Amino acid sequence: MRLSFTVTMAVLLLMTRLTSAAELPAAKKPDDNPLRIVIVGLVHGHAQSLIEQALRRADVEIVGVAEPDRQLASQFAARFGWTSELLFEDLETMLQKTRPEAAVLFTSTYDHLRVVEIGARHGVHVMMEKPLAVSLQHGQAIQNAARKGNIQVLVNYETSWYRNTRAAYDLVKRRTLGDIRKVVVHDGHAGPKKIGVGPEFLTWLTDPKLNGGGALFDFGCYGADLTTWLMDGRRPITVTAITQRLQPEVYLRVDDEATIILTYADAQAIFQASWNWPFDRKDMEIYGESGYAITVGRDNIRVRQHGADEKNIAAAPLAPPHDAPLSLLRAVIRDGVQPDGLSSLETNLLVTEILDAARRSAAQGKTIRLAPR
Repeated sequence: MRLSFTVTMAVLLLMTRLTSAAELPAAKKPDDNPLRIVIVGLVHGHAQSLIEQALRRADVEIVGVAEPDRQLASQFAARFGWTSELLFEDLETMLQKTRPEAAVLFTSTYDHLRVVEIGARHGVHVMMEKPLAVSLQHGQAIQNAARKGNIQVLVNYETSWYRNTRAAYDLVKRRTLGDIRKVVVHDGHAGPKKIGVGPEFLTWLTDPKLNGGGALFDFGCYGADLTTWLMDGRRPITVTAITQRLQPEVYLRVDDEATIILTYADAQAIFQASWNWPFDRKDMEIYGESGYAITVGRDNIRVRQHGADEKNIAAAPLAPPHDAPLSLLRAVIRDGVQPDGLSSLETNLLVTEILDAARRSAAQGKTIRLAPR
């Protein structure tokens, strides 16, 4: 009797799926023309990597580069063989002449708002390096501009493209670990000065206005993004943060060490953000009622459940378009794919609110309670 019931339910489920699929509009015909993108700013240290990715792809074309620093623009032009016709000092002029579909930002975080507002006026979608904004006020203004211009805004995090990030998420959604009780995220390195970032990058990273803070914003955003995604966009109840300057002779104006604690009704999250670690680190620990998952590097994950030994698992490769930032950008613009939770504006607006509250908490020495919505 039970087998018959199970089979019947499976058939009904299959019929439901087929009916739903029949009601969906026909899939859009793939557009084989390269996605026309412009690079806005070259002062972010991640610019070179993404430009190299773009140049290796046949489905993406860089049609313009806007950078007011002529010397910096010349360095990149020499490195990549760009002609002078590709380079612009003024963003508005570049958008008018090149008519791109999307802009990829490598400016200071403070400049994200200005670029999104200009891009929205021209109907140009935007992908920026994390975090979204230096303040909640800037984040909300970005959201308003995006809505007014009917454009997509995506935020690019390195950890979004780690295989084990997705594997950990899948374990949570399959309830392999039970309900989440604690998330601990570690992100950092020895500090921008010590690892030798370029002067154009170091200048704004260590400016509280242009970066929003130091390690607090630079690395605290990873934990806020991952946890918001794992918690299905739930708002934390409280935010508490402690910041320090362990290298005051190097970082005169911003923190280089930060710890952020979020509380939910049934869980807690801790983000350790540092410019003082002896090595690079980006990993997380997820503890549920019945097990845990700990990411190791980019591809591996340690998993343990009640009554079983720990297993070290190699995560499966990521499926397109969620396997690379430019793949996702193209799919969102050309195919109507919704931005992944890690990259979406909605998620990152909450990330900005968390970071804004963390900065106030550290400055005031008290816990900040977020207003419910």
